[in-house]
Order: sequence, then C-alpha cells, then structure tokens
Amino acid sequence: MPFLIVLIAAAAAVLSYRLLESWGERIWIPALCRGVGWGAVTLLLVNASCPTVRPSPRPTVLLDASLSMQAAGGQWAEARAQARAAGDVRLVGALPGDTTPSGGRSRLAAAIAGARSGGREVVVFTDGEVEDADALPADLLTGATIRVLPRQVVSDVALVRASGTSRLTPADTLRLEVEAQAFGPPREWRLGIEVTEGDRLWLRGALVLDAGGRGRIVLAGPLPPAAPGSHVLNIAVTGASDAEPRNDVRNLVVTIVPTPGIVLLASPPTWESRFLLETLRDVAALPVRGYLETERGRWRRAGDLKPVPTAEVNDAARRADVLVSFGETGAAARPSRARGRWLWPGIGALSGSAGDWYLSVPSVSPVSGAFAGVAVDSFPPGTAVGELMVGPADWTGLSAQAGRRGTVRPAMVGRDSAGVRRIVMGIEGLWRWAFRGGSSEQGYRGLVASSLAWLLGGADSAAGRARVIHEVVQRGRPVIFEWNGPGSAEATPVELTGASGSRTDTLGFDGAGRAEVILAPGTWRYRLTGGGQGTVVVEEYSDEWLPGERTLAAREAVERPAGGRVPVRGWLWLFGLGVVAFAGEWLARRRLGLR
Repeated sequence: MPFLIVLIAAAAAVLSYRLLESWGERIWIPALCRGVGWGAVTLLLVNASCPTVRPSPRPTVLLDASLSMQAAGGQWAEARAQARAAGDVRLVGALPGDTTPSGGRSRLAAAIAGARSGGREVVVFTDGEVEDADALPADLLTGATIRVLPRQVVSDVALVRASGTSRLTPADTLRLEVEAQAFGPPREWRLGIEVTEGDRLWLRGALVLDAGGRGRIVLAGPLPPAAPGSHVLNIAVTGASDAEPRNDVRNLVVTIVPTPGIVLLASPPTWESRFLLETLRDVAALPVRGYLETERGRWRRAGDLKPVPTAEVNDAARRADVLVSFGETGAAARPSRARGRWLWPGIGALSGSAGDWYLSVPSVSPVSGAFAGVAVDSFPPGTAVGELMVGPADWTGLSAQAGRRGTVRPAMVGRDSAGVRRIVMGIEGLWRWAFRGGSSEQGYRGLVASSLAWLLGGADSAAGRARVIHEVVQRGRPVIFEWNGPGSAEATPVELTGASGSRTDTLGFDGAGRAEVILAPGTWRYRLTGGGQGTVVVEEYSDEWLPGERTLAAREAVERPAGGRVPVRGWLWLFGLGVVAFAGEWLARRRLGLR
C-alpha cells in the first residue's frame, strides 16, 4: 500500500508539470522533487502501516501457584522445571512475595487475559483444577497453550467441615458437627475424632464412613472448666494414616462468656414469650436464655423454672447482645448495653384494640425477605393491635387490618438510633403462626431469624472500630475485617501477634467497608488502634488440599501473535524527506527562472 501511494503521488506530480508547465530539458529535476514531496505528504496524511520484522520474544509462561499444585499427588517440581524451560515464568495465585504454591484459590482467567494483551505467546502450566474455567471465553483460549500436569490419585481422608456454636456460657453444652470424606480407597472405615485445646481433651467420638466414603458425627458434651474468653479448639482425625495430613485438622474458636448473647425477659410470661424463646433457640447461633417474672420481684429461669436472684437477671440483661423484653420488665432491662432491643410492650401499654387483625408485608424492609413467596394474609390473624408511632427514618415490617377491612395500622416498627437498633411489636397472637405449623410456622421462623439478624447488625461496642467477619479462615485466604465504628470507614492501624512474632499493619477499607489481611497459618491476636481486639485463626487446612474436578483440559494454541506493524507517522525521517523535497523543488524552479 505505501508503495502504491508513492507511485500515484509521483505520477500526479509529473503530470502536473507535463500538463501545466512548459516541459524542458531540465524540468525533470523539480518534477522529481515534487513527486517525492507529494508522496511523503500523502503517506503522512493516510498514515498507512507497514509490517515490521522483529525477533520473536520468549513466551509468557503462567504457572499455577495454588496450594493444590503441591498437595499429595501434585506435580509442582515437574511443572516448575517445564515452565522455566518454556519461557519467562509468572506465578499465578501465589501470595505476595512467595515463590512457592501458597494461593488458596485456583483462578487463571484474569492472568491469561493480561498475558495475551502483551502480544506474546502464552503458555499455561496447571493441574487442571481451576475454579474460574467457566469464565474463560473460547476466543481467549485460542491464543493460549495449556499444559496440564494432573494430580495423582492417593488414599486420603479429610475433615471437610467442622461447625458448632461459637459463643457459650459455662452452663451450656458444646455441640459440634463434623464431616469427613475419603478420596481414593480408604485405609480405615472407622475414624477417631478428638476435640482438644492444647493438652486438654474437650470431646471425643468415632466417625464411620459409608460406602461412598463420607461420614458425619455430632459431638456433644458439657464444657470443661475453662476461663471466660476465646479458646481455639483443634478438631482432628486420630489413628488414620493417609497421604495428606494437612487436611486432617480443623479449628474452631469458642468464646465463653459469663452471660448469654440473647436474653429474653417476660413479665409476666405469655404464650407469645414461650414460642418466641423456643424459636430463638432454634434459629440463633448465640446462646439464648430466658427469665420469667412469675411474681412481682421474683424471677425464674425459663426451662427448669428454678428461682434466680435479681442480680443475675440484671447482669444478663446488661451484657446481652440482644435483649427481648415482654411486658413491664422494670429495672431489670434498664442497665442493658445491648446493641439490639426487641420490645413487646403488650397491647395494654399501647392502647390496643382486640379483634381479628390480618397481617401483610407493606414494603421492602429488613424482614420482608422472610415472607417471599408466602401469603401472609392467609396466616392466623392477630388477636389485638396497639398504636405505634412511625418516625420518618423508621421502617415498617408488618401492617394489620381488622377483618381485612378498614384502616391499615403498623404492627411492627424498626428504628436505628444512637447506635442501638430497636424493633417494637404492636401485635398480639403471632405465636399462633408457630402453633399452627406448615407455611405459617416457617413464616414465623423466618420473621424471627431476619429480625434477629438485623438487630445483631448494629454497632458492637465490644468489637471496637472493626470486627473480623470469620474468626477461622483457610490457609492462603485473607482475614476480612468489617468496619464497625461510627461514620465512614477510615484507615485503622492494627497490631497482630502470633507464634512467629508480632507485626503491625494498616487496614485500608474499601467502599463496602471491608479490609483484608494475609496471615500465615496459626493463631493470631489482633488489637486495633482506637479500641477493639480479638482472636483469629488461619488453618493449615485448605480446600485446595482436596482432589477437585479437572475443569481445564490440555490444548494447543490455534492463534499465534500477529506480526508487528508500525504506522508511517512513526518514521521521523519521512517528515525530513518531505521538507527537503519541497525545498529542492523551490530551488530548482528558481534556477530555471520559474515562479
């Protein structure tokens, strides 16, 4: 194309002299200069490109550095050797500053897209167990060569799940659910499970694998004598010999508190308080305790009805995370510092009206999701509704109408004020939803669960400026802090202390109010500047140790990087050639006596 442009421009220049000027013996000199100048200017205006011959660079080699590459049966050494021989190696998924497999996830899509944009050949070495294989478009893979070094099948037993109540009082029962799975032919079908803290045994049991290699056990027992505070439990398989011992131990942080997290006070006790207490125990992950004032000034513990001193009731109410109050609880609820208050004042205190009050979900609210797909107006009606005042910043969770006619009244109002979240109930008879069973019982449970989740979402003064979302995280994954202080999130220094020493860092929160910190496996104590401290555990366990599905297959690239092209405006000498050509034409014309 550039040569054709130059040829046309030169021909036009010669013809301009041939047709417009008197052709003489030396006229070809300015005509040649004009042809060169016109050709240069035309090339610069069109800005055509020309192929360039460059030496082919070494391929960009992406080496999967997730933990699965060095798990039992993995071929990390072979993959690393082949990658170094193939080109310039870049680790994908490794933690910052690490040169060994340390990533807790296998994701390659972003790395392949970035490598292809460099215009070099791309080669990927992996075990094929890739999480985001579905996110790799076909046109992206056409320019990448995939080399798969699959993990070999080995005999292994892993604890794939360990869960339990993380907050308990000294009188509560510790209950843990443990699941195990065998990969390859198991060597033992009966596994011993021990729950320990250091040298002290908390629980013990035996787990039996079924024909599919899976097993589940529920361990339960009273708490051993332990001081209040956080305790890191090791849940381990005993007596099993397998190829991958790093997935045989799970951790759980259990916090022992002097008082329960959810306290219900009822004065006097009613059917409403009884059904709500039972549902709270079913849906809440925190310890729940109820106190009933059967006579004025005399409190009894719900369940066994044993008398308790008023001081115990006051202390439980003061330390609770969520306080639920029925009726006139008086001085018992006043010292509470709970971040969530659920008030059932009673219809008498709200100047209520008796009758059949059918409920509905008026609009989007924190509890509206509990009623998705259910007909709330078909549930048993409430027996009475009181007068509730709704402020401009309040939300209404339930509304009621007498006999499905007449004025719609708010029956459930929530507000967030001064760092304390409150829900006020102006309806009686909701316990009939739970008593009836079926969809109405599920609606009642959903209402209780969503209300409790919203109440617990208030600012926790004990957590300080930020709190850890998960107290136990897998190896290779970040510890996530969530902003808990007033106002917008701001950078917060944090001091971390573990077995390997202490370190300081700064939590930089994103737009969602979350910050991430990468820590080595072990138990860490953190302390935030401005208040707040706690314990977080990074397990040796990772899902990457478990053999996964091979989602990425080996393939050859069907497209090679195209040869480079350079625009003619990048040729600086072409500008100079045009200037010299027009200057030469002017000089030649002057010598010939032309204007």
